[in-house]
Amino acid sequence: MNGSGNGKRIWEIDFFRGIALILMIYFHVIFDMNELFGYSVSYSEGINYYIGKLSAILFMLIAGISCTLSRKNTKRAFKILAVAILITIVSHLYNPQYGIKFGILHFMGVCILLYPLFSKINAYLLACIGLCVIALNSWFSRISVGFDYLFPFGITSDSFISSDYYPLVPWMSVFLFGIAIGKIFYSGKQSLFKFELRENIISKVGKRTLLILYYSPACYYSGIVIN
Repeated sequence: MNGSGNGKRIWEIDFFRGIALILMIYFHVIFDMNELFGYSVSYSEGINYYIGKLSAILFMLIAGISCTLSRKNTKRAFKILAVAILITIVSHLYNPQYGIKFGILHFMGVCILLYPLFSKINAYLLACIGLCVIALNSWFSRISVGFDYLFPFGITSDSFISSDYYPLVPWMSVFLFGIAIGKIFYSGKQSLFKFELRENIISKVGKRTLLILYYSPACYYSGIVIN
């Protein structure tokens, strides 16, 4: 959801979501080439690694902004989690080594469900909370445990495996920054720009992430965010 007060979509949200989607498709094509087809293409370092992280960060920011614009966040969260559970099942059946336990879809669904807890908080305080979540990660990363029950929070054993993994700590900070951006810059539910770029392929892709998720194998496996 990224509607404006007059029912029109905010074009730049679709545009940047489309960029995020394209970047994520590219990253997971690289991932599949390496892991599934044996090509020597690196995805864990260099430009490909940063492309993957950039796409995830864009999705998280946009989801936070969209929560401030939507009245159907709970419904959207359950739709996302339903697809996330399906992806967990399919990925584990395909190969447990690549099983996704808490990928970006799981992350997004949980964050959107938690949005009511943050909806009334001042935007600048939300940004401070986000920074605290980042700081908390430095402590969590030093915790050594022999179990994986706390994996949604980033606390895992050395044997934990999830081919797509975005725990709440530290990544929830990005979602909180997105909410803050929505509160500060989109309180009027209108575009920030005086021009529009609606009729372009990137924006069209950004409007149909769910459809592309269903029909693109690379997207389906990666767990691209539904908005």
